[in-house]
Amino acid sequence: MNELKLSIENINPAVLWGPNNDHFEIIKKQYPKLKIVARGSEVKVLGDEQELLVFSEKFGYLLQHVEKYDNLNITDIERILGSKVSLAPVNDTPADKSTTGEVIVFGHNGIMVKARTANQRRMVDSILKNDVLFAIGPAGTGKTYTAVALAVRALKNKEIKRIILTRPAVEAGENLGFLPGDLKEKIDPYLRPLYDALDDMIPPEKLKTYLENRTIEIAPLAFMRGRTLDNCFVILDEAQNATDMQLKMFLTRMGPTAKFIVTGDVTQIDLPKKQQSGLHTALRILTDIKGIDIIYLSGEDVVRHKLVKRILEAYGDIQ
Repeated sequence: MNELKLSIENINPAVLWGPNNDHFEIIKKQYPKLKIVARGSEVKVLGDEQELLVFSEKFGYLLQHVEKYDNLNITDIERILGSKVSLAPVNDTPADKSTTGEVIVFGHNGIMVKARTANQRRMVDSILKNDVLFAIGPAGTGKTYTAVALAVRALKNKEIKRIILTRPAVEAGENLGFLPGDLKEKIDPYLRPLYDALDDMIPPEKLKTYLENRTIEIAPLAFMRGRTLDNCFVILDEAQNATDMQLKMFLTRMGPTAKFIVTGDVTQIDLPKKQQSGLHTALRILTDIKGIDIIYLSGEDVVRHKLVKRILEAYGDIQ
């Protein structure tokens, strides 16, 4: 009798095995000739060599499905394990084709993150063709959320190995003073919007693991100095609060196989009055460089409460 060991270390076991291990029982019934034992992050399977080969392939597709969608039901199990032919890898499914305007990434608890406006769809299409993308627009246009979704999709599809999210640690018109705690506790309030987006897209335990092993890194912009960021997806949020030197420093961290998205709102600059926003300079001098795209989002892209658009109009942020 042959033995096969499969790792489910990066998979949410609650989703894979289902409530009361219902999914596990269905999987065992699909392969009555095999003895399947699950312990912790490992699945051990005993049986005939040919049966093990078939099971290994189909179970692999099952794991891909759970990893990508963070969701699994009985129909999915029967479709994947019961298929008589090899299934296409998950990252070849139509949902990945940005041009369809469909789901960018399946998030936590079945949340479907989609490009909901024309300019958000332009962001999805643009990052396939360009390595640097500027997404500029007022609050509520989904520029940061869409950028994080694109990064998470690239990670799930194994197109990159890491996600790095950064923003300038600049106070928004408030003097926060001395913050207690360690360095992480001091800077986390500035980075909370990035955590909020990730919370929608990655299960809590998996996100915790990603943060601990630095698969996902969230840090202030100043921490980027001196680094080369390669084989990763990097997002600079709130770029209007970066100076000329900071933005130049950030953009020149780019390694050969990296993707960069810069988001900002030129109407909400929190820098001291004597400091110029580096975003204005970048948008002016980088416009015609091949491989860099600039997308301007507007009031038509506001996806928060309907009053947000009217508030922005009243303040003159959008016309």
